[in-house]
Amino acid sequence: MTWTEQDNALHLILKTKDFAQALAIVNRIGAAAETANHHPDLEFGWGYLRIHLTSHDQGRVTERDRALAAQIDGILGH
Repeated sequence: MTWTEQDNALHLILKTKDFAQALAIVNRIGAAAETANHHPDLEFGWGYLRIHLTSHDQGRVTERDRALAAQIDGILGH
């Protein structure tokens, strides 16, 4: 899975084996986002997780987004 950049945001869509796995990943991303004080938009359910990163105050992708994307990649084992 790779990040795509579109509409001034970074996007990643993951398939998960079930809801519990998606939720566990969301919780790990949430902890990293709190530490970074930079919060992605997350949408998840049974078998999927969608992540959208943008710097709303800048109206575009910034280094904060790229840094958090790299952290998320680490969480995901990429």
